[in-house]
Amino acid sequence: MRVHARVLVLFVHPALQKSRVNRRLAAAAREVDGITFHDLYEAYPDLHVDVAREQALLAAHDVVVLQYPFYWYSGPALLKEWLDVVLEYGFAYGEGGDRLRGKGLLAAISTGGGAHAYSRAGHNHFTMRELLAPMEQTALLCGMRWLDPFVVHGTVHLTDETALAAHATAYAELLASLRDGRPPVSA
Repeated sequence: MRVHARVLVLFVHPALQKSRVNRRLAAAAREVDGITFHDLYEAYPDLHVDVAREQALLAAHDVVVLQYPFYWYSGPALLKEWLDVVLEYGFAYGEGGDRLRGKGLLAAISTGGGAHAYSRAGHNHFTMRELLAPMEQTALLCGMRWLDPFVVHGTVHLTDETALAAHATAYAELLASLRDGRPPVSA
């Protein structure tokens, strides 16, 4: 098998033991050949991010997947810390900050609410595209390509093992397609 793109999955979940869905998605990601899976809470239980290590990982990969639970219209605290300290001026953006230029960025997220909740008529009043605008803008600022997000909605009520397995399979297939150079690019 020829690998076209080096894919880095940055997994950010503060309470993995409580998450059936993200545990299953993480397991599926770890099974995909040629994917680098990096659990930030496992690497940094003290929340002190090794900036040089993280920047080296980013530089060594072509596509970055941020996998995290979407709650309070954002991600876990360590994801924010990671963004703040790793995507530095002069590395990720600004003068001389072109190390991420041309790389893909994809959010792989889970939500407690159903898909309808993330619509104009839904409980949250905004679409996922609108709520993910800060991530998309981060990609644009860094010269990255924003890729269509992978979203598993309704995780609070997702108890059907067949449906859970289908989401894990879809995620693994997406990661394999990214690895093989077939990413779905957002319009």
